[in-house]
Amino acid sequence: MSKFNKNYLPFIFLVALFTGGNISVKNETKTTQLNTEGYFTLGELDNHWWLISPDGSPFFSIGLNHIDPASLRYPENIHIWEEKYKGSTVEWLKKSVKPNLEKWGFNTMGWEQEVTVRHWQHSRSFTNDELKALDMPYCRMLPFNESHQWEKHTVHYDFFSEEWIEWCDYVARSYCAEVKDDPNLIGYFFSDCPTWIHDRPQNEWRGPIFDPEKLETEEGKKELSKMAEQYYKTIHDAIRKYDPNHLILGDRYEANAPIADEVIQAALPYVDVLSFQDFRNPALNLDEWFKKTRKPVLLADGSGITKGEGIYKRTDGTWYKNQLEALYENPGCIGFHLCGAYQRNKARCRGLLDEHEHPDEENVGIILETNKKIEDRMKERF
Repeated sequence: MSKFNKNYLPFIFLVALFTGGNISVKNETKTTQLNTEGYFTLGELDNHWWLISPDGSPFFSIGLNHIDPASLRYPENIHIWEEKYKGSTVEWLKKSVKPNLEKWGFNTMGWEQEVTVRHWQHSRSFTNDELKALDMPYCRMLPFNESHQWEKHTVHYDFFSEEWIEWCDYVARSYCAEVKDDPNLIGYFFSDCPTWIHDRPQNEWRGPIFDPEKLETEEGKKELSKMAEQYYKTIHDAIRKYDPNHLILGDRYEANAPIADEVIQAALPYVDVLSFQDFRNPALNLDEWFKKTRKPVLLADGSGITKGEGIYKRTDGTWYKNQLEALYENPGCIGFHLCGAYQRNKARCRGLLDEHEHPDEENVGIILETNKKIEDRMKERF
C-alpha cells in the first residue's frame, strides 16, 4: 500500500510518492493537530477524504460501538465470565472482543460505553490499560458536557463560568494526558447528541441548551454563536494543552433533530470532523452536511433495527450493508461506526452476541461480507 507524508508537503512531492501517477492528492486543509507524525490524521486522496493511519496509509474507519463486560455478569451467564475470562476485563478484551471484531471485519472500536438503564448514564470508559489490551484503533468520549439527548438528570453548564472552564481542564488532564502518545487513538468525541436547540420527553424539564425561539432574531443568533464558540474553543484549548497529537471529532450531532447553523459554524475552526448519529438515512444526511461545509464527516453511531424474540431486537444487516456502501462513496465520509452493541444486555436488548456468546449469524454474516467488501475495495483503490 502506498504511503505519504502527512505534514502537508508540496503537492508535486506527494504525487511522486504514488506509483502509476493516477491518484490526485490534495492536502489543502490543516487539522487542529499540532503534531501528526505517528498518529491518525486526515488527508484527501483520489478526490476523497480519508483518515490516514500512523504508518501513512489511507484508512476508512469501520467501527463497532457499545462494548461492556457487564453483559456477561448476569446470574445466568456469570460462569462464562468467571471461568473463561477469570473475571478480568483485560482477558475478555484479548480473548473475545478483539478477535471477534477482527473476524467480523471491524477495524475500529468506535465507542465502548453502553446503555445501563434507559435514560441513565452509560457504562464506564475503558481504562488506559484496558485500551492497551484491546490493541486496535479506537475513539474516546470525553465527558465535558452531559447534555445527551437520552440523559434526563444533568443540568446545563454555564460555558462562560470559571467552574466549567476548570472542569474542561480537569477532563483533558484526566483523559487525554494518559493517552496522548497512543498511536491507536483516532480522536476524541464530546457529547453524544447534545440538545443544543432540541430536547426529548425525558429531559424536557431542563429544556435545550439554547432557546430555539431566540433564533428568530439576529440578536439571538449572535448570542448562540458566541455561546457555541466559547464551548468549542474552551474544549479545543483544554485538549490541545494536554494532547497535541490526536484528532478532535467533536460532538456527535443527532442528524434527525434540529441543528443550528450557528453551532456548526462555531465548531468548524475547533474540530477536525463533523460527527453524527443517524438511525434513518445517514447516507443522505452526511452527504448533505459534507456538501454544505466541505468538512470531513463521520457516522459515529447508527443502526437499522428489526424485531427479535421477547424483549430482544436485532441489528438489521441489510440496512447496514446499504448504508455502509453508500457512505463509502461519499467523498467526505471517513467512516461508519455501528450502534452495536457487541453483546446484548437487558437495557438496550440488542447485540451481535447474545448473553451466552452466540452470534446473530444471519446479520453478522451480512455485516462481515459487507466489511470485507469495503476492505477489498480499499486494497484495490490504493
